[in-house]
Amino acid sequence: MSIILALLIFSVIVIVHELGHFLLAKHNGITVTEFSVGMGPRLLSHEWGGTRYSLKILPFGGSCMMVGEEEESDEEGSFGSKSVWARISVVAAGPVFNFLLAFVLSVIIVANVGYDDTVVDVTPGYPAAEAGMQDGDRIVRMGGSRTYVYREISLFNSLHQGQPAEVTYRRGEEEYTIKITPVKDESGYYRYGFEKVNVRTRGNVFTTAGYSLAELRYWLKATMESLLKLVQGQVELNDVSGPVGIVNAIGDTYEESRTDGWYYVALNMVIMSILLSVNLGVMNLLPIPALDGGRLVFLLIEAVRGKALPQEKESMVHFLGFVLLMGLMIVVLVNDIRQIFL
Repeated sequence: MSIILALLIFSVIVIVHELGHFLLAKHNGITVTEFSVGMGPRLLSHEWGGTRYSLKILPFGGSCMMVGEEEESDEEGSFGSKSVWARISVVAAGPVFNFLLAFVLSVIIVANVGYDDTVVDVTPGYPAAEAGMQDGDRIVRMGGSRTYVYREISLFNSLHQGQPAEVTYRRGEEEYTIKITPVKDESGYYRYGFEKVNVRTRGNVFTTAGYSLAELRYWLKATMESLLKLVQGQVELNDVSGPVGIVNAIGDTYEESRTDGWYYVALNMVIMSILLSVNLGVMNLLPIPALDGGRLVFLLIEAVRGKALPQEKESMVHFLGFVLLMGLMIVVLVNDIRQIFL
């Protein structure tokens, strides 16, 4: 079941990504030769409006093939014949659609289970209480960053264990700012001494939309800060998951929630989809050759210079980037298998 769920989640996320490229390509008059769902040989295929729409045998992934996307071409309807800003919109649309998907899924979560605001209970004897915080205070900033959901506070603490933090909280109409240093609890985990009030709240349509944006913001922040820790060397290889690790995580989540019923299985799968969709969007925007972000770098250089770099040089850079990415994926894949089976 975990493999089926993983394939379904991956497929939806990748198809939405490719749909973004497809819709912006069509909008800008670029000829899309094929839009496919799945990979491998075609099962079903139909041509309409100059585009072949295909369902392929392997039930994951998808693609959007455009004229002149990979080779230099100035013919009418080709990718290269359009303005640089039109091409930027087409390339950026994939990640943007991943973020839109994550927002829609966040609306489903918040509408069904509510949101976790930043109202806290304070533990006596810990730094927060000693600094004057009280039960019912609402934390509005943590470490200089605005907070909308309590998980942002938990994320900050987990990524800055043992470090002092500036905390701004609201009590009634007044705001107070304190600086507190966490202390270890019995388990060795550093705590500031406040916990969320264990209640999720459902709001009206506008509140749901607002907290859905906060949900999306949280996952973006978590992804970006985790990547920063990885670049800084503060995250080990064992903390990075590839496809096998993700499938295993989906399976574990399914097993843990299925005893509560399919409703909770579905909600947890939606949460996993938000995480993966945001991750795909962020990763594709990184300025790495062969990814959308790498292509955007070349297009932005073209916008500044007023002319494109030679196509053969750009293709070579993307090819080398692709080779390096494949090497990294193999390393992560082997590490996933080692952690699961050894």
